[in-house]
Amino acid sequence: MRVLRFTAKPGSATATDLGGDPLFGVFEEDNQTVSVINGDPLFNGIAKNGQITKLEEIRLLAPVLPRSKVVCVGKNYSEHAKEMGGEVPAEPIIFLKPNTSVAGPNDVIHWPWMSERVDHEAELAIVIGRICKDVPRERASEVIFGYTIGNDVTARDLQSRDGQWTRAKGFDTFCPLGPWIDTDFIPGNQEISCTVNGEVKQKATLNQMMFGVDEIIHFVSSVMTLLPGDVILTGTPAGIGPMPEKAEVTCAISGLGSLTNKLSARG
Repeated sequence: MRVLRFTAKPGSATATDLGGDPLFGVFEEDNQTVSVINGDPLFNGIAKNGQITKLEEIRLLAPVLPRSKVVCVGKNYSEHAKEMGGEVPAEPIIFLKPNTSVAGPNDVIHWPWMSERVDHEAELAIVIGRICKDVPRERASEVIFGYTIGNDVTARDLQSRDGQWTRAKGFDTFCPLGPWIDTDFIPGNQEISCTVNGEVKQKATLNQMMFGVDEIIHFVSSVMTLLPGDVILTGTPAGIGPMPEKAEVTCAISGLGSLTNKLSARG
């Protein structure tokens, strides 16, 4: 099931008929119509209220706004670890992005004035569905609500200058998520890719991650309590690089969808 968070396009019939904003819904089988559900499914479950709208009449928002945090895993593909000039880590390297960095499909990524280089990083994103701590590997699936796609946008020059990653990865709009949450997706050998202005920059398969989803959830939850709506970005494959001003960047995972954003001119 694909769960959406959306708003009605101005002037559409949906804007008049459906009321509250933002709204949540699920795709119907035709992938062109959306059934509205009652409130945030992370807290209210998935219950259709009988209202239906057309995909063309809505604007997709980030499918989740983490109420607490976005946890990220660094250097989780061996070739990426090499291109960053480091060794393959013995255990997951984790860091945080603020929830204010989250953006949605087709939102503009804002180039901060203090940076000269803004990079793309396509990633599989886990959405946590329940409060959890010290999750055993074999029970990790029980705490997953679903999966979406993320772009761990990074001001690479600031990352190198600061010696730590908070500023470089924490700007507003530096964590696009979308286009929806797929509650049935099972990570395996699906392709993950990133294109910039139509040119393929990153391409790998999810099974090339050194630490899989179960291990990541076990490790992260041994450090911190995870809350419903928390997002874990699972790492990016090799091929990271700068985006030119006003570039269009698309992160995609086969069987899950694609997430497209545009970069602004330099601030």
